[in-house]
Amino acid sequence: MSAAQARSAELEKLIQADPGRFRVLTGDRPTGRLHLGHYFGTLHNRVRLQGLGVEMYVIIPDYQVLTDRDVADNLTGHVEDLVLDYLATGVDPARSTIFTHSSVPALNQLLLPFLSLVSVAELSRNPTVKDEIAHSRQSFVSGLMFTYPAHQAADILFCKADLVPVGQDQLPHLELTRTIARRFNDRYGNGTPVFPQPDALLSSAPLILGTDGTKMSKSRGNAIALSADADETARLLKGAKTDSERHITYDPAGRPEVSSLLLLAALCLDRTPQQVAADIGSAGAAALKKTVTEAVNEYLAPIRARRAEYAQDRAYLRQILRDGNERARAVADTTLAEVRAAMNSHY
Repeated sequence: MSAAQARSAELEKLIQADPGRFRVLTGDRPTGRLHLGHYFGTLHNRVRLQGLGVEMYVIIPDYQVLTDRDVADNLTGHVEDLVLDYLATGVDPARSTIFTHSSVPALNQLLLPFLSLVSVAELSRNPTVKDEIAHSRQSFVSGLMFTYPAHQAADILFCKADLVPVGQDQLPHLELTRTIARRFNDRYGNGTPVFPQPDALLSSAPLILGTDGTKMSKSRGNAIALSADADETARLLKGAKTDSERHITYDPAGRPEVSSLLLLAALCLDRTPQQVAADIGSAGAAALKKTVTEAVNEYLAPIRARRAEYAQDRAYLRQILRDGNERARAVADTTLAEVRAAMNSHY
């Protein structure tokens, strides 16, 4: 077990003992509909933490859509789609603050002092940024892309979040946030820390592959959206990649595509992948896909029903954002005032 995994396991015990002492920052870029990978990877866990009583801030980082593309297309629609997905899956705006990046000026102003605390070399060698640059849709690498880790630090530290649910690949981002917090405290804290050094809460969720056998992703066209109807789901799963072996077994290393489908069915049925595989036996890929389709559609039916109901009242979605933005602005204004006082720039 790695140090990060050991720390995450320790944090889970502390959360169970006293959830109210923790504040979480999490969120999703508004670039399209959320899918099953998001649900089992992050959304399900957010609702769990919210239910335990952890204070939750859910950011919709609309500015960061521009990190890897030239134009933010259909931004309003994508933001509202995120809110719909949140509500449908159980995120409660009365217990979780849902807000948009661009609506909190004081948060974004933190980027300036934060950038003074990191070097160009530290930004350029961040592995996540390197990967995002490699897959960028932009015609050039923008300054926003380059400074993305520092901007993410502002997202996390504006509300003084002490927990950030992440995957293993996001640990370098969080480590830079911890570095920025530590350097600010050392340089300006005068013995009293202004910012916490947030911990990573590593996800234990297994990877859900897309229909083409690669990681499920909005941008790859291989995802099953939470908002997809039953027919669309059936069509997508019918075209999912499997293999030529008729007998169905759970073997993530040797048969990743088949195993991912088994895992998806198992998550929806609250069973193990091995149990699902045993039921299908030698019935082949067609039976596997039928099992997965029925399991997914049954599992998502109440989520889709709630989503459709909320979609009838777009004014309510905008009110959720207004309320969340107002709460986030109040927190950010307080934090920025502390930063100014610490830097002796409070005029």
